Amino acid sequence: MLNDLRKYDCLGTPNYFFELFSTLKSNPSSIWQRPDLEKLFFNRVIDDRPIIDGGIELALRMNVLQQSETSFQLNSDFENYMNSVPQMIDRFNQLLFESLKNDTDFLNIFSSKYLSHDVIYKSLQIDNSAFGFKYSNFKQLLLDFNAIGEHPTPEFKSYIINQRYKKLFDKSVLPEIKKRKIGIEEFRKSMEQQQIYGEEAEKFVLKFETERLENKKKVDWVAEYVVNEGYDIASYNEIEDEQPNRFIEVKSYDGPKAYFYWSRNEYQVAKLKGDKYWIYLVNRSKMRNENYQPIMKQNPFDTILTDNNWNKQVEKYKISLI
Repeated sequence: MLNDLRKYDCLGTPNYFFELFSTLKSNPSSIWQRPDLEKLFFNRVIDDRPIIDGGIELALRMNVLQQSETSFQLNSDFENYMNSVPQMIDRFNQLLFESLKNDTDFLNIFSSKYLSHDVIYKSLQIDNSAFGFKYSNFKQLLLDFNAIGEHPTPEFKSYIINQRYKKLFDKSVLPEIKKRKIGIEEFRKSMEQQQIYGEEAEKFVLKFETERLENKKKVDWVAEYVVNEGYDIASYNEIEDEQPNRFIEVKSYDGPKAYFYWSRNEYQVAKLKGDKYWIYLVNRSKMRNENYQPIMKQNPFDTILTDNNWNKQVEKYKISLI
């Protein structure tokens, strides 16, 4: 769908669609052909856009507009959401995400590769490079409909995903992000099981942290969206803390002795964050026991790597030609 819409300069704006849909709603018995709809906006500037050439096609792809042999009509269900522009925007965004949830280009844009966790604004952010020039018209549509907003710090060259539409994001995008966490096909079964273990442990720690903070702080499950942040959960040391200051990497294990594997990225993030970085080791066989607490190690870069009670073993070497 997005690939087919690339040829258009502008996919539409809220006021454009509100006028288009209102016209169809108020004249249901009229016969509307595409040229008739295009004439409504001929030689007009709407929301500072002199040309909106892809709006009708987008509305058709979303099934907001329906085309018969004789005329264009507004989807009867959508008529119920035309009481105001804000109401229309909410419904439009919902249908937009639903229509794109299986679109390969859409999922490539909102892949974990381009997503990251913004600690200050406690939200997901998406890098500008996710869109590139190729999908700049789609990026502008998301900005116009407030699905994303420009990051307050321009140097970041990224966008904040609007919390208002997080549920839409979770429903449409998150399931595919989770699927794409799984690696090469021949390792799929074992990796699926490891992913299940990991998510169970992360959910346990999410609940554990929320209860530790007396249900008074929103603990962010970062790894639900982003796989390369270097930590899984952004939490707080104390209830009074205003910004997340406990970044938790969750590791699950089974057996009498705790162990974990540490990626290079996690190691580097741990070194960078120092005392703000924690590793929570969750015993899968005990985490459903009442009052069970995981092993919690603060600043593992110092406390584990320099502790002789922990055996450090290199599993792989990277060999490069000099």
